[in-house]
Amino acid sequence: MPNLDDLIDRMTLEEQVSLLSGEDFWSLPAIERLSIGKLRVTDGPNGARGGGSLIGGVKSAAFPVGIAIGATWNPALVAEIGAALADEVKSKGAHVLLGPTINIQRTVTNGRNFECYSEDPVLTAELASGYVKGLQQKGISAVAKHFAGNESEIARTSNSSVIDERSLREVYLLPFERAVKDAGLWGIMTAYNKVNGTFASEHEWLITEVLRGDWGFDGVVMSDWFGSHSTVETVNAGLDLEMPGPTRDRGEKLVEAVKAGKVLPETIRERVRAILMVMERTGALGSCEPFAERADDRPEHRALIRKAGAEAAVLLKNEDALPLSGKETIAIIGPNAKTAQIMGGGSAQLNPHYRVSPYDGFAAALGEENLTYAEGCTNFRFQPLLKTPLEVSYFDNDALSGEPVFTTTEDEAELIWIGNVAEGKVAPDHFSARLVGDYIPRETATHQVGLVSAGLSRLYVNGELVADAWTNWTRGRTYFEEGCDEVVGNVDLVAGEPAEIVVEYATRPSSALGLSAIRVGISVPLGEEAIEEAAAIAAKTDVALVFAGRSGEWDTEGSDLESIALPGRQDALVAAVARANPKTIVVLQTGGPVEMPWIDDVAGLLSAWYPGQEAGNAIADVLLGKAEPGGRLAQTFPAKWSDNPAHSQDPRVYPGKDGEVEYREGVFIGYRHYDRHGIEPLFPFGFGLSYTTFRLGEPVVEAENFDAEATATVSLTVENTGNRRGSTVVQLYVCPRDSGGQRPQKELKAFAKVVLAPGESGTVRLALSPRDFAHFDAEAKGWRIAAGDYDIKIGESSDRVQTIATLTKATDGGLMPL
Repeated sequence: MPNLDDLIDRMTLEEQVSLLSGEDFWSLPAIERLSIGKLRVTDGPNGARGGGSLIGGVKSAAFPVGIAIGATWNPALVAEIGAALADEVKSKGAHVLLGPTINIQRTVTNGRNFECYSEDPVLTAELASGYVKGLQQKGISAVAKHFAGNESEIARTSNSSVIDERSLREVYLLPFERAVKDAGLWGIMTAYNKVNGTFASEHEWLITEVLRGDWGFDGVVMSDWFGSHSTVETVNAGLDLEMPGPTRDRGEKLVEAVKAGKVLPETIRERVRAILMVMERTGALGSCEPFAERADDRPEHRALIRKAGAEAAVLLKNEDALPLSGKETIAIIGPNAKTAQIMGGGSAQLNPHYRVSPYDGFAAALGEENLTYAEGCTNFRFQPLLKTPLEVSYFDNDALSGEPVFTTTEDEAELIWIGNVAEGKVAPDHFSARLVGDYIPRETATHQVGLVSAGLSRLYVNGELVADAWTNWTRGRTYFEEGCDEVVGNVDLVAGEPAEIVVEYATRPSSALGLSAIRVGISVPLGEEAIEEAAAIAAKTDVALVFAGRSGEWDTEGSDLESIALPGRQDALVAAVARANPKTIVVLQTGGPVEMPWIDDVAGLLSAWYPGQEAGNAIADVLLGKAEPGGRLAQTFPAKWSDNPAHSQDPRVYPGKDGEVEYREGVFIGYRHYDRHGIEPLFPFGFGLSYTTFRLGEPVVEAENFDAEATATVSLTVENTGNRRGSTVVQLYVCPRDSGGQRPQKELKAFAKVVLAPGESGTVRLALSPRDFAHFDAEAKGWRIAAGDYDIKIGESSDRVQTIATLTKATDGGLMPL
């Protein structure tokens, strides 16, 4: 290992400062004089996108999203995924993966809910540690995000999350703490938002006192993209790296701040040392390999994604409907049947090697001749993307004037511009563009044309202005809150007759992220007859499979949901199909809970999330019994949105008011909230059915010296009493008695996933440490175990637990180390 301090000594101040901000969007500058290579990063966390835009680019493997990983309750599997992702990162010529996302699922409407693991901090922490270990054991740095308090996408770049210290320590910081202490995390990304009034990127208490001081973190702390807002404040607070480049707040500004005595040279050395440490750990420090990206479609990664997708699937209802024998006549119905919903939207999206839809999965397993299909209804948020050749002309002004300086061709009508635009021939924040192409309608009908833009835009069809997002452009909930909401116009078109599409675009000032974008969609609306057709098809088959849910248009970074009802007419579709066929099975693909007014009328329900590029194969494997539905809910499904802990009549609680979001529920989030208020959820935390049955044996609790040591071990035998191989999750909750309502009725503290063959038994051992009984004493600034009784409860979901022991702490313990 090179002596990093000697290397820093050899640098000029300017060279040191150069390493504290990106050179471009995805890399740091090299210092060739000292043989210091480039450190390159890539977006994650459910794949490695590489250096391309949010759309297109080099193809990559798409793994299951965060909430799907959460549903596996399997840290070992997550470590396996982390190791595979390390290979993906290397194929993109990078050293750092921007993941995992380990914010807590505070609400059921968070647009980024899909990217997070769980509503529970301990489950999130265990899975995060597995991910980090798997990734970093192969020399790729993880970057846990977003530190901290980013539990909503509404005004996330300006809002302040108001969170008391106890809730921070016990809930929102715990996964980051465990990733540092248990997994040796090398990287942290600060959140966009403020925490208690201070931007996370310049929050000295969070970065220096807690992260580095209390937890001993020695890795790199980087800003989210464009999430750094100052020079002196961020550097002195502990932020090592400003991203992306070129720099906005560092460079010469930081050099001058050092010369003026506003930032100490020793502080610069500390920040540089953190960068060099990660470079050394990942092999980037002395690397001079030329940058290259590959689309490696690895068979072993295909198999892992398929396996993980099945293990993430949660069977929520089964009235002797599943597994299917494969001999039934099957109707494949719904908006997600022939569309492979494999991932959420935003910075986590990538260009997958392929997408397997549920229809494709069943066709491969049973033969397409054995299936019937009906779409039934749509569930898109935006009009379906216009896919036709388009000539795109760029102008180096915002008025579409003069001759274009660059012309190219695109295959579809969505363009996202970040950084380099038109091969550098226009300024990224000051240009205009004209898109011209033909659309050939398939039917004679009134078409709906949708236009969305981060910037000004207008759309003409055959010379007629159809959609205007220019004249009265208003910021909405698209493109990370940089774009307008969709403007939809109608136009009558004739089948087979080409219609000329002309779109004009011009930049406008960005609020925070330096992003420009445009999207055009077109469709013919489906009517009532589509639902009637689906019901008629369902009535003629043995089984009706309805593939419903959302997509990455709804579950996306930069936009929270407005409700958790299924979009469009999907509820009506499910109800109609269920009336037509009593053996109706619904397969949900969403990034979180949904309301289900039809739940009593269907025979089966599977939550499949967004399981990656093998989606249809994994879903077919589970429904046909080739794989066990291995998932258990990592987030409670409420009966209705208003039951959620963050739902309030006061907008300060959610979505925020006057620049603040108050976490008034404190530590009572998720199942803790439902327990406290006696609210029965639709499906509880930890719940999931198997294709087999299990019996939990009599637990043995070892805690002879509990009063002095506050440790315990629980052992029990689990037996598969059914006739199929299957899995269950043994969950242990600690339940403090007589806490005066100041502590949750129960808190998950340990769990174990058990996979057993028919008739097989296995032994589970769950260890409890002093921290598992402690609460954070905000006044004393430390962890404390209060005197009293602690019930230990065991079960297979949060609502089905039984007390197996009561442990007594006779004396109030002193403060524990942070």
